[in-house]
Amino acid sequence: MRWRCCSRGGNGRGRPQGHIVAQHRNPARVAAALKKHLRTHGSAEHAAGVQWFFKEEIQSHGWYTDALRRYAGVVHTSLAGDPAFLLAVTDALFEGRVLEEKVLAVLLAQRSLRHFGASEFGRFERWLGHVASWADHDALAMFLLGPLLIADPKRVRRVFTWAKSRSRWRRRAAAVALIHGVRKGLFKDEAAAITDRLLGDDDDMVQKGLGWLLREWCKYRPADAIPVVMKIRRDTPRLVLRTACETLPPAQRRRILAR
Repeated sequence: MRWRCCSRGGNGRGRPQGHIVAQHRNPARVAAALKKHLRTHGSAEHAAGVQWFFKEEIQSHGWYTDALRRYAGVVHTSLAGDPAFLLAVTDALFEGRVLEEKVLAVLLAQRSLRHFGASEFGRFERWLGHVASWADHDALAMFLLGPLLIADPKRVRRVFTWAKSRSRWRRRAAAVALIHGVRKGLFKDEAAAITDRLLGDDDDMVQKGLGWLLREWCKYRPADAIPVVMKIRRDTPRLVLRTACETLPPAQRRRILAR
């Protein structure tokens, strides 16, 4: 479940974006100009095929991931001098429904991540209420929330609040946002506790997020993760268990999956 922009259009070309900030000092107008660029330089033909990757109804302009990243770099150069203004622009982008607009917001914020603290973490946490699909959710959880948990591990307490939410995307974030940390040997106790809390969740998006967390944990820190997986293997949904075992040696995978 690694995030990727599934569309295949969009070349990232077009007029440099410095003129946007020069002409507009209103974040909403800058965001509108960026949205227009995304719409104009996307590929309607390939955007039509994006829905195949999702159960949710998706709006897309049809951009390649690499082109969107290059465009984010150009835009960030224009906005980085005023972090408050940049964040206001990203707010306006992420509140929309179009996939590339939301992912552009994440990519812009990610480039200034080292400057962010508690206030920005709270802002990005609120973005979970605007998630439209697993793609923008996972970009947000992996590129912003996860790294900010590592930057201040005390913030990890928030995942337990998300795990109790009625929102499938907050519950998924409770697992996905821990991935960066468990790869580095952090959040062992929190990952085990979140696993217990989400085991009974029947939402497939939450199950896939939990499976992803366990897979990465088993891959990077097997000594910590495998005992947890062995403990839950008879009670966890098969989707979660199969995903958790994907990177393990065949003999160990068979042992965990054995009925």
